[in-house]
Amino acid sequence: MSELPEGWSTRRPTLDDVPEILKLVHASDIASVGEPDFTAEEVREMLTAPNTDMATDCWVALDADGAIVGWAYPYNATGDARDFIEVYAWPDRGVPALRPLLALILRRAAERAVTFGHDRYTVRAGAIPTEQPWIDTLTEAGFTFLKRHARMILPLADVSPTPPEPPAGITIRTVNPDDEAEMRRFHATIEEAFRDSDHRATTYETWREQLAGESSIAYDEWFIGEVDGQWAGVLQSSDVGAEDNAGWIKALATLRPYRRRGVGGALLRQAFAVYAAKGRKEGGLGVDLANPTEAARLYRSVGMYPLYEANIYQRTVAAAR
Repeated sequence: MSELPEGWSTRRPTLDDVPEILKLVHASDIASVGEPDFTAEEVREMLTAPNTDMATDCWVALDADGAIVGWAYPYNATGDARDFIEVYAWPDRGVPALRPLLALILRRAAERAVTFGHDRYTVRAGAIPTEQPWIDTLTEAGFTFLKRHARMILPLADVSPTPPEPPAGITIRTVNPDDEAEMRRFHATIEEAFRDSDHRATTYETWREQLAGESSIAYDEWFIGEVDGQWAGVLQSSDVGAEDNAGWIKALATLRPYRRRGVGGALLRQAFAVYAAKGRKEGGLGVDLANPTEAARLYRSVGMYPLYEANIYQRTVAAAR
């Protein structure tokens, strides 16, 4: 494993570290994409996500003065055979922490494979194309390019808080979170619509567990689209962007028989109108540019544009038996 500079060290993070970790992440975001793209709530969410234990799975790197200059964590809420890892380093001065942190988290991934019952385990990581030290670190560790992901936004300053009338035959309504059958159907729609993509499938029980771990949920930002009275698609929002006064679309799913009929666009416009009515400055979402449904084309058609694009890299590790 690559050694840290003299006087540097690693330790496990705690929730008391969230403010300092956020400063690190913001410094990294500004250097790579020009503006902060993470909130304190998202730091807490990553440190406490299902199947993530701060005491065994996460690290921070400290420089000789004891300041946090690096942070590493995995994400695998479903327990399937794939971790998505993140390793942040303070631009320039934190770069020496990249290789040691990656080595630690890869070794831990081999152990997590055993925990989740897998012989082979996939590890993925993202990198902005300008993050050359991180890309070099990944490729030296055996990662190869897989695909590209985009973070797309729509400024809401000129968006009316009254949603436009949807196309003929399409109706949009909010979900009823107290209706168990409707919530199950909402989840099932996401799973069915994303079956032909690289989506990580979850059971309904795991999905509800993830929801229970969120600090707040605005169900008035969750929508169901119907075509001629038939259930056709859903939009799930998340409050992770609320600290930045932004709306965030976690999932937009249209069932195959109803695609290219205006359902996705109507759901997006409904969400943007509700975000605007709440005074949010922008709406955002993440999109897999390799998605066979060409979702990025839909997002561009409603005025969204990429804030940045990130390369996704991948390698496998053998279980540490």
